[in-house]
Amino acid sequence: MMIIDSSNVYQEYDRKCVSALYAARQLEGTKNLILGMSVAMPPGLMAGVMAALKKHDIAPLSIYYMHGTEALKNTLLSPEMKSLVTPHPLFMSAHDRDAIKRMGDSNSMQFVPATFHQVGRMLTEHISPDCFMVTVSKMDKHGYFSLGTNADYGASVIRKAKKIIIEVNENMPRTFGECTVHISEVDYLIENNQPLIESHAQEASNTDLKIATQIADYIRDEDTLQMGIGGVPNAVLSLLSEHKDLGLHSELFSPAIAKLVQQGVITGKKKSWMQHKHVFTLAIGNRAMYDFMDDNPSVVGYPASWVNNPNIIRKNKNMVSVNAAIEVDLAGQINAEQLNGQTFSGTGGQLDFVRGAYASENGRSFVALHSTAKKGTISRIVPRLKGSAVTDTRMDTHFVVTEYGNVNLKGKSLPERSRALIQLAHPLFRDELKQQAQELGLL
Repeated sequence: MMIIDSSNVYQEYDRKCVSALYAARQLEGTKNLILGMSVAMPPGLMAGVMAALKKHDIAPLSIYYMHGTEALKNTLLSPEMKSLVTPHPLFMSAHDRDAIKRMGDSNSMQFVPATFHQVGRMLTEHISPDCFMVTVSKMDKHGYFSLGTNADYGASVIRKAKKIIIEVNENMPRTFGECTVHISEVDYLIENNQPLIESHAQEASNTDLKIATQIADYIRDEDTLQMGIGGVPNAVLSLLSEHKDLGLHSELFSPAIAKLVQQGVITGKKKSWMQHKHVFTLAIGNRAMYDFMDDNPSVVGYPASWVNNPNIIRKNKNMVSVNAAIEVDLAGQINAEQLNGQTFSGTGGQLDFVRGAYASENGRSFVALHSTAKKGTISRIVPRLKGSAVTDTRMDTHFVVTEYGNVNLKGKSLPERSRALIQLAHPLFRDELKQQAQELGLL
């Protein structure tokens, strides 16, 4: 990195500040464009790229990203871009699924399976990172921008991309950790101060609370937590207000987590690794959460290659991981990414934390799901997984929890697992599952 005297960083900033269309035109000769994830996905730059593609100023692109936004759906994933953009999502959102419907082609997305802690390496070693575009915080007096809500793979790619183009947004919080970029490392920048995208958790259902209560019973004072996305993880967090000195080493930072930090429940004092620091790799929430994160030295963002690495996770004693699933089969295999044989989300970091938490001293890993789907007409405890995706192998699964109970699969034989998991199914499906288990030779 070239060192620029602090008195000159603003001159360098002004020199590199351009329009979105001008920035997009600098992609001439680019094949692979990598976009920041979720909150860090740059709406202004994506609109500029769309305009440049429509004008044929640049050649068709392959784009790589995780968790697409509405802005992505309305620009680079719009039907008119179908022949000009080849999307390669590594984790799909509702907006990605909507884009597929609008295009009318299930093959329009070229999904790339990848566990989260390997994504940074994959994007820099196995896929040429020709250009990286991302939303960042405003620059400080030393010439540094922060990746804010999204260290994830961005903190890895931004060091190795051939070209870096940033979208500066004063609403992006400045966070600490390993998530900064200096003006000297940036090729071009645009300014766009539109509000950050927000996610508002739905109120927990009675089923969510039944499941969450069982998990909360296993969480002790001074445990270190990882919480995934969904109603059950949020419900678990709502039940921990009387706990003391919990720690955080989590893929996700959410409003429910921020609330426990503010209440003094999550302190990090007793963590065995990164004490007093609330470690995350991506954050999505509301404006109040972003304000809480801003310039808060206790909230530290690190690359997913580090945060989600099972060898790092295990350094925290008493690690507790809570994630959700779509279905579980009678051998204990977990599918958290496919629905009806089609990719619904992605591998994400679930397996990273299932393995890392169990490898921790006194660690516990929980996978939670409602026992049924489609208003009780389909069992989510199944004889065999219906799709090809196995998110967590049967050897990795620890606790499985539904509203009908929980089971620790470690040490259980296949017949013992089958019997235990059948008892977690809705009563209406238990006899059928027992018969299917017998046909499969599991009982």
